[in-house]
Amino acid sequence: MSDKDSQPLSGKDLARKPRGFPDKREGLIHAQAELVGKVTAVYRQWGFEALDTGAFEYADALGKFLPDDDRPNAGVFSLQDDDEQWISLRYDLTAPLARFVAEAGQSLGKPFRRYAAGPVWRNEKPGPGRFREFWQCDADTVGAPGFHADAEMIAMGAEALRAVGMETGEFVLRVNTRRLLNGVLDGVGASSAETRLAILRALDKLDRLGSSGVADLLGKGRMDESGDFTKGAGLDADKVKTVLAFAEAGAATRAETLANLSKATGSTEEGKAGLAELEAIALALDALGAPEGDVVIDPSVVRGLEYYTGPVYEAELLREVTGEDGKTYRIGSIGGGGRYDDLVARFTGETVPATGFSIGISRLASALQIMGETGKLDGPVVVLNLDKENPSTALSIATDLRRAGIRAEAYMGASGMRPQMKYADRRNAPAVVIVGEDEMAKGTVTIKDLEMGALKAKAIKSNEEYREARPGQIEVPRAEMVEAIRRIVEAQA
Repeated sequence: MSDKDSQPLSGKDLARKPRGFPDKREGLIHAQAELVGKVTAVYRQWGFEALDTGAFEYADALGKFLPDDDRPNAGVFSLQDDDEQWISLRYDLTAPLARFVAEAGQSLGKPFRRYAAGPVWRNEKPGPGRFREFWQCDADTVGAPGFHADAEMIAMGAEALRAVGMETGEFVLRVNTRRLLNGVLDGVGASSAETRLAILRALDKLDRLGSSGVADLLGKGRMDESGDFTKGAGLDADKVKTVLAFAEAGAATRAETLANLSKATGSTEEGKAGLAELEAIALALDALGAPEGDVVIDPSVVRGLEYYTGPVYEAELLREVTGEDGKTYRIGSIGGGGRYDDLVARFTGETVPATGFSIGISRLASALQIMGETGKLDGPVVVLNLDKENPSTALSIATDLRRAGIRAEAYMGASGMRPQMKYADRRNAPAVVIVGEDEMAKGTVTIKDLEMGALKAKAIKSNEEYREARPGQIEVPRAEMVEAIRRIVEAQA
């Protein structure tokens, strides 16, 4: 380390943001808040109640819920409390629920149906689209053992995605179950943890590598385009064929997929039990009116199967977007969930059935922003301040507009009219109000509709013509100002 590197930072060098903690401007903040409102409205309609837990939990309470079994206390931001106990920022919204249910004990009626929305923090390496702080919106049912509860989560998740503007063909919820896959793994003799993990990892790449690439990973291994070789699961050709037949059993309808799976899962007890789970879920999905295009049974879904104890589901955006490099790509996963009956057992030793669904609000908001669907967020009406010595008129007009329910501000500064107009444009103001000496004398105000003015200005060819036409500009009596502004704002909404 050089002397320069060891010196404390000062001045401008201090203005640096920690990696993985995004700064959000108004547009994204409002888009995120709107998503939370729409999603939680669906959760409430389905009978779930709100629960808000603190940002911190005791670190030893989180270990069970961290996805990395090799690092049970890693992946979180921790500090010591004043009693020297380690507390951590919540990794997700599930661990706080588990603690809450365990503390409440028998006083909490079951099933307990809760939803929660808020930020979570993960001490992981950040990257493109991967943050250390982000928002989630969860719903969980604790104390319901039947698979109809899982089906409800899935159908409700699909309805929530529709509520935020997704249509059939633009998203899908994929459903699988751990027991079904366990049956297949048992059927091909995958007894070691290493082999089972290699098979899971291979299946997880089906959408990216296709059948041939996955077949290589199930067998001896695969060399990618860069020349790197990935060791395979070591299955022989017949067993590779068996696993692929299972993974590719998906069909146009849930019933057809189940029929294919009944042939591909073999005769193991785990396979039969897993198939029965999916059949029960499919029956309940039909009763709940979940469209076939929104919810599919997909045996290739393997993410989280080591975490969940039963059915697992993943929500994915299918719509393609064009990046800055001109290439098209999919946003991918924006939510998921499953059954985790070990939810409370860590604290009480008692197995309590539970199932849940989570939407990644931050990821979804970013995706909608990329797709240009977060909507235009209008700024305030800006009242220009042309009297630097006495801004009371501008302040009074802005007050009148706010009292009428119109978002407005008086310009705070000493700039001339042109910089003030540029400021209004930058603030995305729908209109500006101008009160100069002439308007004061006549008891009027000049209102400039910035959107209409911009449209009309396109047809004007000279500055002289522009000054004469004053596009989008009207003069009205002060008493009529509020209604004139209201018409402009409503027309632009």
